[in-house]
Amino acid sequence: MADQTPDEVPAEGDAQPTFRDAMTAAAQRSGLGKVKPGETPSVGALLAAIGGVRGLIESILPGLGFLVTYTITQKVLASVLAPIAVAVTFIVIRVVRREPVTTAVAGALGIGISAALALFTGNANDNFVPGFVINVGVVLVMVISLLARRPFVGLIVGLLLGDDDWYKDKAKLRVAAIATILWACLSGLRLAVQLPLYLAEATGALAATKLVMGVPLYAGLLWVTWLLVRTAWRARELPADGH
Repeated sequence: MADQTPDEVPAEGDAQPTFRDAMTAAAQRSGLGKVKPGETPSVGALLAAIGGVRGLIESILPGLGFLVTYTITQKVLASVLAPIAVAVTFIVIRVVRREPVTTAVAGALGIGISAALALFTGNANDNFVPGFVINVGVVLVMVISLLARRPFVGLIVGLLLGDDDWYKDKAKLRVAAIATILWACLSGLRLAVQLPLYLAEATGALAATKLVMGVPLYAGLLWVTWLLVRTAWRARELPADGH
């Protein structure tokens, strides 16, 4: 076999990322990954964690577009096309400004899947089915992680801080478990409130409830999680002067 030329020899810096590297990167992109466990909570930092003002607008406007359009027209097609138009507009704005579009494209894809399902069944209510699936998935993941004694929030924080042995610390394990239970409860609450509205085909009320139980509750629970994690990790992971 012929010897490799210098150009064909893999460089040490070109090593493929490991599974841990990929998981750490995913954790850093999460809401909790945008804040530091030892950082003093502030409105500005919390806003940054949910994507800033633009992230807030991009999260709320598509759902608001659906609600307003459905309330006015009562038409499935117009109602599901409105949020798609909003999502595409955000992508175009990012492209024009040469900003990353990954998050906007992912959001548009989710909106597109919801719209396709509603158009396929002819029922505007089915626009919300993917959201139910996501919430069920969140509950399952949180419960499984708790049963395995590796609470999901602790896994995220451990990846962010490189703390592989966090679960051996009773205080960290307890805090991670409490925070994980709260996230499971949030998704469970959404299902408990929204599923009856879906079954009753109260589309307008369902759309409004989803907006109220979306970003506001997510941001609030992110804040609570931040405070909880800070109590267990701050003293152990940061120097005494906090720098």
